[in-house]
Amino acid sequence: MTDHRWRNPYKILPTVRAVVQGAYVAFFLLAGYEFHLFYTRIVAGAAATGRRPPAVEAFLPISALMSLKYFLLTGNYDEIHPAGLTILIAALVSAFLARKVLCSWVCPVGGISRALEWAGEKTIWKRRKKEVLLPVWADQALSAIKYLLLAFFLYAVVLMMDATAITKFQRGMYNYAADAKMLLFFTEMTGVTAVTLAILALLSIVVKNFWCRYLCPYGALLGLVCWFSPQRVVRDISTCIDCKACTRACPVEIRVHGKPSVWTLECTGCMSCVAACPVEDCLTVTRRGKAGWSPYLIPLVGLGTIFLFWGVARVTGHWHSHVPADQLAEAYRQAKDLVHP
Repeated sequence: MTDHRWRNPYKILPTVRAVVQGAYVAFFLLAGYEFHLFYTRIVAGAAATGRRPPAVEAFLPISALMSLKYFLLTGNYDEIHPAGLTILIAALVSAFLARKVLCSWVCPVGGISRALEWAGEKTIWKRRKKEVLLPVWADQALSAIKYLLLAFFLYAVVLMMDATAITKFQRGMYNYAADAKMLLFFTEMTGVTAVTLAILALLSIVVKNFWCRYLCPYGALLGLVCWFSPQRVVRDISTCIDCKACTRACPVEIRVHGKPSVWTLECTGCMSCVAACPVEDCLTVTRRGKAGWSPYLIPLVGLGTIFLFWGVARVTGHWHSHVPADQLAEAYRQAKDLVHP
């Protein structure tokens, strides 16, 4: 007899996402290694071989937020950390078009969190019967932390800093050395830092994506943008068999099985819920049933937007820093002693 059971054509999406995330983790590790070589040579006074990898500016979101406000106020693009500003703008636009694809498909921290989630599922949660690991009240209380952190940064930058104050910060030695200070955070890690990172890693094994869900202000900012996005997962209540596979698959434990549509700020657009659904057209994107978007379009649009901004920035000269090597060298030599102004 022929098996006529429906086979979910999107079942491969979580595997594709894992491959893409793994590739980005490898890319950022390589960029970090190249930057370490660049930093070491330039601080030692040797001629720098190669250019400083602009991708390291992805780890300077506060500087990028200042640059974005300055750009909106003056029309001047940041020449010190232009890649950081480009990445932030690309992340905001992609979040509107395709939800938090940056978090679920690109961010290396998200990729590491996914690996820790996998470790938890293969060990302590291997035989779990619960769809979610935390009660609603605890999840909501912890989720508030990242929004409080975001509110602080928005208050400090968007409300309190004018164009003059931003210019003063941008032209200060601390901002020139911000990428070097981030490098030193990892290469000359203190005991407190190491213990903190170890605790976060352990928490991410026990609770899915602990850092991303509860502590990352960047993800909180993208979540606010996602609130206005036309894209969302839609559930057809009439065909749902209440198997809760969607909720079990969700990396941020959204209770998808109990929602007609997923409007929450926490949805990352990973499409894991759609990939796990055993019923044809029960979970779709944007519109119900066959009129909905293909779930493959969410990562394609999100990643395509990010690559588009990267390409435009490269062509227009808004990707590589314009700070002279000798000025960078001086800032890097002082990096260890510099404190935030």
